[in-house]
Amino acid sequence: MRDILAFSATHLASLIRERQISSVELVQAHLQQIELLAAHVNATVAVCSETALEEARLADEATARRESAGPLHGVPFSIKDSIAMAGTVCTAGTWGRRDAAASREDATVVARLRGAGGIPIAKTNLPDLLFAFETDNLLFGATKNPYDLSRTSGGSSGGEAALIAACGSPCGLGSDAAGSVRVPAAFCGIASLKPTSGRLPRTGHVPPAGGWIETLWQIGPMARHVEDLCTVMRVLVGGDGQDASVIDMPFNDPGNLSLRDLRIAFYTGNGFVPTTGDVAHAVSAAAQALSSEVTCVEEARPSCLADAYDLEMKLLGPDGGDALRLYLKQVGSDRLHPLLTAWLDKLEPYRGKLDDFAGYWAELDQYRAGMLAFLRRYDAILCPVYIQPALPHGTSTQDDKFRGFSHTMAYNVTGWPVAVVRCQTSGEGLPIAVQVVARPFREDVALAIALRLEERFGGWKPPVSAM
Repeated sequence: MRDILAFSATHLASLIRERQISSVELVQAHLQQIELLAAHVNATVAVCSETALEEARLADEATARRESAGPLHGVPFSIKDSIAMAGTVCTAGTWGRRDAAASREDATVVARLRGAGGIPIAKTNLPDLLFAFETDNLLFGATKNPYDLSRTSGGSSGGEAALIAACGSPCGLGSDAAGSVRVPAAFCGIASLKPTSGRLPRTGHVPPAGGWIETLWQIGPMARHVEDLCTVMRVLVGGDGQDASVIDMPFNDPGNLSLRDLRIAFYTGNGFVPTTGDVAHAVSAAAQALSSEVTCVEEARPSCLADAYDLEMKLLGPDGGDALRLYLKQVGSDRLHPLLTAWLDKLEPYRGKLDDFAGYWAELDQYRAGMLAFLRRYDAILCPVYIQPALPHGTSTQDDKFRGFSHTMAYNVTGWPVAVVRCQTSGEGLPIAVQVVARPFREDVALAIALRLEERFGGWKPPVSAM
């Protein structure tokens, strides 16, 4: 069973359909692994043991009748604790929601995974109101990186990444406004996808969609194996009649894409902050690995790339963080974690007046135009996720470390889809991943390249301390 825990969700579903394993056995194995991880990794905030086992029993009965609910039939999945699941409290990691009422309905994306046969097994840890690049809060404490407990699992979907990396869940859901599904995936050595802005419904997320950061963020799938990102995306796409930002675009099958016709750019530095040699090597090695399989691979970067950090911060904090403070007050969060306080302090210099805000939007238009002009020559971009492997706990808000998140911010500002896949291991034994960026609504391109890089470099590797 411990070997089976490392399989992809897609493969586990096939084993259940073929009756080589039961859903009950699979859920029980994951529950045991979650219990083993609880003390030293601290990835989960709620475990749905009774409901998961009951749903697994029903899935097995359906299998015996040769019925299947869909591509995830009988397979467990996990959910970042900012995404509603019926019958559980959605805390968003913030003090004022510690006694919130249980959610009455599933978020749209959770309902869709259930509809495909998936079984929710756990809610996962995150920073206070999602605002940190490491996972720690006043309610549940810090999540640790399963590859090195002295390191953070990243944020804000850090509990999700740690749980998946350590085989407590085969796949799950996070959300990303500045790198929150990509940084944790990179730090924990798993795969993830930030879809195009407007691709998936965010109904049932806390905080809710809306406001001027609407354009920056998306819910996205996380998994050990890239094939599961493909499986889950097919289930999640499409409007729900509630999130008005969703654009109903077809999801193209990455398996139908030929790499041969692609033109790829890569860069190891963004002109804003230096990267370590290990990270630069990982990106260069990924580019070299693809060079004989595509039309061309060229080292190049958009000229406006260095502007991404300031632009992201301007769009998050044109009011100096007052909207966040107001929301915190409304939900009763009169105690804030120091990581959230540090974030609010970083937004204060970007406080402006109405004319400044209008200028920020003009800068956004100019930046996006410049980035799109760059993609006239290329179909995809390979680049760092972050400037180094996983950070020690408590260091993400240090200025030199914080500016490194400009690598992920660059593509929240564009709204483009980005896949993350592990490609190397640092000298300290930590995962190093690469971002694969594509044009809007061309998740298939990003995923097809990520699949190939996973084949070439092996992708996820089990953390010895957690297995």
